Amino acid sequence: MDITARIKRVEYKPLLCRKLATFDFADFDRALRNATFILNINGENDIAVSWWVTPKRTRSYPYARVYDSLSFAGKRITVTPIMKDEGKDGDRDFLQWDTVSLMSLLGVHVIIGYYIQAERSARYAHKITKQRFDTEYLKDEIKRLLSYHSDALHWNIEQIGKIGALGQKALEAYEGISERLDVYMHSQASAKRRITELQKSKEEFMSFSRGLAKKAQRREQLTTQPKEKLSGEKAIITITNYLGGYYYFTSDEAEIVGEDILLTEAKHSKKDALPSLGDIKDGLLKMFLFSNLEEVMVDGKEYNPIAVLKLTSEKGFNEKNLSKKQGETLSILKQEAAINGFRVDTI
Repeated sequence: MDITARIKRVEYKPLLCRKLATFDFADFDRALRNATFILNINGENDIAVSWWVTPKRTRSYPYARVYDSLSFAGKRITVTPIMKDEGKDGDRDFLQWDTVSLMSLLGVHVIIGYYIQAERSARYAHKITKQRFDTEYLKDEIKRLLSYHSDALHWNIEQIGKIGALGQKALEAYEGISERLDVYMHSQASAKRRITELQKSKEEFMSFSRGLAKKAQRREQLTTQPKEKLSGEKAIITITNYLGGYYYFTSDEAEIVGEDILLTEAKHSKKDALPSLGDIKDGLLKMFLFSNLEEVMVDGKEYNPIAVLKLTSEKGFNEKNLSKKQGETLSILKQEAAINGFRVDTI
C-alpha cells in the first residue's frame, strides 16, 4: 500500500520522558556518558541534549534518546556523527538528510559531529569500539547556538552546509585511528565518494539521501517480521510538510476500515510481557508524526488516519504478567495516547 500525507504542524505532549540529569558545561565530556541530559551553560542557560551513536536510525534507539528531550521547553539539541566506521569487520553508516529533516520538523537543533578517538575491539581484529566525538568542536557549536535566534530548520540547513569540511575531518580522524590501532577500516575511496556526494550542495545532498531513503523504505516494505503479530499489510508513507520537506517512512501495518485507515507501528518482545521502554519510545516518535497527519490519501481517495502503537509479546499479552514498573509504564502510555489522539493495542 502506497500512502501519501501532509503535516502542517506537530502538536504532541509526551509523558514517558525520563527525568534528565543536569551537568555543567565544563563537564560536557562526562555528560556524554548519558544518552540524553540537560546541559547548564554559565549558570544561566539550559539546553536538552541527546546524541546518536551512529547516523543510522535503526541502531541504538536514537529516536528514544530524542524523545526523552521533547518535554523540555527550551532549546533541544541532538548530536549525530556525519559517519561512523566501525572498521572492516563492522558496519559503516553515513548521515542522511531525512534525519536532519525530521529533527527540523520536531524543532530539534542538529549538531553534526565526527569521531576522533576509539579503542580496538577485543573480539575482532579489524573493528573499533568506544568511539568518542571531537567534544571541543561540539562545545563550540553549542556556544554558537546559544546566540542563534532563527528556528531549528534554518540552523539545520546551515549544518548541512558544513558537510564537506566535517566529512574530511572524519576521514582524517579514521585514518589516524587506523594507524594508531593497526585496524583496517572500510575503503577510504568509497567513503570519499560518499562525502563528495554529500558536500556538493544541500539540494543534491537532499536528492541523494532521499533516493537512498526511498530504496531503504522499499526494502523495509518487502521485509516480513514474523516475530510481530501483524494483521494488516505493510505500507510506505510519503509525508510532506509546509517547509517542502519529504519524509519517507513505513507503517508496520496499514488497514483500511470504512473511511478510516489504521497506521500501526508495532513493537515486539520475545521474552518479556511487554516490549522494552526503549522500543516503546522509539515507536512513540512515529506517533508524533502519525497522530498529526492530514490529507492521508490512498489511490486518490482521502481517509481519516488513526495512529496505532501495537505492543506484542511472544507469550501473548496478559496484564497480570506485568511487573509493577511495566504496569506503570503501560498506564502512563495509555494516558499519553488519550491526550495525543492515538491508540495503544496490546496482543
